[in-house]
Amino acid sequence: MAEIGKKSKLNSGWLAARSTEVELSGAQLTTTHPPSIGPSSPWMEAAVPGTVLGTLVKNKVVPDPFYGLQNETIIDIADSGREYYTFWFFTTFQCKLSESQHLDLNFRAINYTAEVYINGHQKVLPKGMFRRHSLDVSDVMRPDGTNLLAVLVHPPDHPGRIPAQGGQGGDHEIGKDVAAQYVEGWDWMAPIRDRNTGIWDEVSISRTGPVKIIDPHLVSTFFDDYKRVYLHATLEMQNKSSWVADCSVNVQVTTELEGNICLVEHIQSQKVSVPAGSTIQYTFPQLYFYKPNLWWPNGMGKQSLYNVVISIDVEGFGESDSWNHHFGFRKIESDIDTATGGRLFKVNGQPIFIRGGNWILSDGLLRLSEKRYHTDIKFHADMNFNMIRCWGGGLAERPEFYHYCDIYGLLVWQEFWITGDVDGRGVPVSNPNGPLDHDLFLLCARDTVKLLRNHPSLALWVGGNEQVPPPDINAALKKDLELHPHFQTSSENEKWMVDSSSVSEDPSQYLDGTRIYVQGSMWDGFANGKGGFTDGPYEIQYPENFFKDDFYKYGFNPEVGSVGMPVAATIRATMPSEGWDIPLVKKLPAGYVEEVPNPIWDYHKYIPYSKPHKVQSQIELYGSPKDLDDFCLKAQLANYIQYRALIEGWNCRMWKKYTGFLIWKTQNPWTGLRGQFYDHLLDQTAGFFGCRCAAEPIHVQLNLSTCCIEVVNTTSDELSGIAIEASVWDLEGTCPYFKVFEKLSLPPKQTSSIVEMEYPKSKDSKPVYFLLLKLYNISNYGIISRNFYWLHQSGGDYKQLEPYRKSNIPIQVTSQVIIKGSTYEVRVNVQNKSKNAESSSLTYNNNFINRQGEGDSDSNSLENKEQTDKKRSTGFFHRICRRIVTGSNSPRLVETNGNAVGVAFFLHFSVHSSKAEGKEGEDTRILPVHYSDNYFSLVPGEAMPIKISFEAPPGVTPKITLHGWNLSQGLTVC
Repeated sequence: MAEIGKKSKLNSGWLAARSTEVELSGAQLTTTHPPSIGPSSPWMEAAVPGTVLGTLVKNKVVPDPFYGLQNETIIDIADSGREYYTFWFFTTFQCKLSESQHLDLNFRAINYTAEVYINGHQKVLPKGMFRRHSLDVSDVMRPDGTNLLAVLVHPPDHPGRIPAQGGQGGDHEIGKDVAAQYVEGWDWMAPIRDRNTGIWDEVSISRTGPVKIIDPHLVSTFFDDYKRVYLHATLEMQNKSSWVADCSVNVQVTTELEGNICLVEHIQSQKVSVPAGSTIQYTFPQLYFYKPNLWWPNGMGKQSLYNVVISIDVEGFGESDSWNHHFGFRKIESDIDTATGGRLFKVNGQPIFIRGGNWILSDGLLRLSEKRYHTDIKFHADMNFNMIRCWGGGLAERPEFYHYCDIYGLLVWQEFWITGDVDGRGVPVSNPNGPLDHDLFLLCARDTVKLLRNHPSLALWVGGNEQVPPPDINAALKKDLELHPHFQTSSENEKWMVDSSSVSEDPSQYLDGTRIYVQGSMWDGFANGKGGFTDGPYEIQYPENFFKDDFYKYGFNPEVGSVGMPVAATIRATMPSEGWDIPLVKKLPAGYVEEVPNPIWDYHKYIPYSKPHKVQSQIELYGSPKDLDDFCLKAQLANYIQYRALIEGWNCRMWKKYTGFLIWKTQNPWTGLRGQFYDHLLDQTAGFFGCRCAAEPIHVQLNLSTCCIEVVNTTSDELSGIAIEASVWDLEGTCPYFKVFEKLSLPPKQTSSIVEMEYPKSKDSKPVYFLLLKLYNISNYGIISRNFYWLHQSGGDYKQLEPYRKSNIPIQVTSQVIIKGSTYEVRVNVQNKSKNAESSSLTYNNNFINRQGEGDSDSNSLENKEQTDKKRSTGFFHRICRRIVTGSNSPRLVETNGNAVGVAFFLHFSVHSSKAEGKEGEDTRILPVHYSDNYFSLVPGEAMPIKISFEAPPGVTPKITLHGWNLSQGLTVC
């Protein structure tokens, strides 16, 4: 039962049935004939929030559409008709109202229209996938407190048909509605058969007194080099009573200190009268802060958040409503960089080099959850990314998504629901004027702005993907999202006085006013800036090509992508055995090949690791794969190299030619086989860790085009007293090249070329060799950045690595396990015990420096983020920890009996259930798992500390295993 000012989610106990199988009316269902599940009943347990198809999959009425080719067995709405996917949803809830209390029934989103019946009374939810609905149901509550709710949900008006050849957005009919467009399929996605019909977002009830709070807007303004800061707040107050409400409107700002102690920064109370039956806008006097903790993006500093609570007390009633939101003090500016022509972003006055990815949505069937969002966003922070682009054919992302972006420091580029393929630039050309109902589009856009605008992570609004909205919509959005004068210039705008007497100039009275609107993803500083199709490419590349000056012409690339093959266990878990066949290879002239994938891989949009006549197979470089496991392992080698090189190629021209890039894409909303760093089951590819390496705030790298060692410093601090250690290792375990470059001083926000590598040009250089680069502090040998390469000579390959698999390298692993509830934290130290003359290097222990707040999302800073988030979610943090150790309270130690000397190559951990009995081929992985590093290599004598964290299912004992290129049998660590 909802308390005053609190919402209660209605997220369980729902039933669903196909409308054509229900003979009763909505009034009957919510009065005399409530439904139930039975042998002859059409009703089943429903997924709410969720979709019709999600409910059918949950009840096994239809097979999992993401497994193999099973999506082809599910009838498409174009063939079944809209009635087939028109469904009833039913639930009950408890609520009794006292005098002068009111109850709102809230739908945060439905798709596409709905009729709501509550206790026999009907209300209609109008069209639109991206709009909120709030219904005052106070007058229809039952005296006994048991209330019956039924919702009849209709699919989009124009669900379209999927052409035989597929295509981008099917036949584009979905573009006539204001809805997600990916549901008709894309070159990375199979079609969604019900077009995501359903109550797909949160349903709740909220109880208030006579006066209700509506959509507060929080804005901060900055003066005197961010020392003097003001918080502005405007809200709407709706008086539902028939008398004038004399109110005390209160705002409280707190920040959380250590030990679950909250510091009250500000309390203010104002007297306001609201006429009977009216809604007024009220703006608080601004609140002054001196040097507040600022919110910074990932890699630039801490994500400091304050809690803002607004409440209303009504004379003669008491507390009538309350609202709270986390808020970050930060200023985002953006303009077109004069040096590069790319769009430049500044946060709190500091330029930020954008390294991020494109995002579709978490799950194609809209099985969205806070837990999944947490993993998704944490994964992006783990990769050291600082921006996520919410693509225009997907969703206006949910507040839970933004909450975790706030926590982890991911800037968000949010697009509205326009794509070039569907809206005027596709094949065939269709919907040149966008959706049929422009007023509906703008209503949804404005409501989305109000829903999301208080999140510090939200960086910009964009009109559409590879297209601009129709002229009238675009003009309206430009006007609605016009910047307040304080945010219009890149320098501090002292012309706008904070004590301005003009109420209309308060920035919190704007719809947004604090972040830019760009009309399209290839306009105004993105791609060529003029809307030309100048994003991409999206295919496999030679790694050195990313470093060449002619690889990409423009300053900011909004989409550049490549391969994304998952591990073999994911293929087996998501496809029948006929999907385990690896691609056939057709030999072409000049050493090129053409891959022919099996039909299931083709359906799942596999991108080849070769490009006929342009790029030789990056898998065949290691020798022809023997089977699925061999293919997927070699694909991981290629994934790591491909994405590390992509980012390092942009790094080397940071600010000289580029202002940023976004990789297409970071993940798939289904079991797709392209453009991803983790799969739909939440297991990372090696590309994940290649990105993590290359996108460090401070990074040492090898320019694969010039063979120069470079240091990338994205921070605002000059680096001094540092050194670079460079060592080359061959397959015999010797170190033919070892040099230290000392007493380096590196400027901030710059990529510095240090020295050209001599080894590849020496007469004794090997065809295949390893290069280890370490950037460290001279004073304490603390590692700032570590980067390990496997390289071949120009025109060569990696086939000499095949016999290297048999090198029996001695490996020692110590581990310690800490259990907090169902969460396991495992601290592991892996050492290559083989010896060599250079094994005594003073950096061999890899004591990594913990750069608090600078994106090292596996250091203590991440631990603090996770604990802070738990405190924000629950109001307290108290866990009893117990330590599991072997022997006499000591870590566990395991080792191999190898006697070879050399590099322990491409080591990777995995976590499994240690069930004694299981089906053959059963997927025993525990997912997701967060690793501080994975797919790593160790030179002789070198040790690597790794942190592994995961949540184990109830009753499951986890087992952690280490595998590697030359550790094929695996080593059970704990």
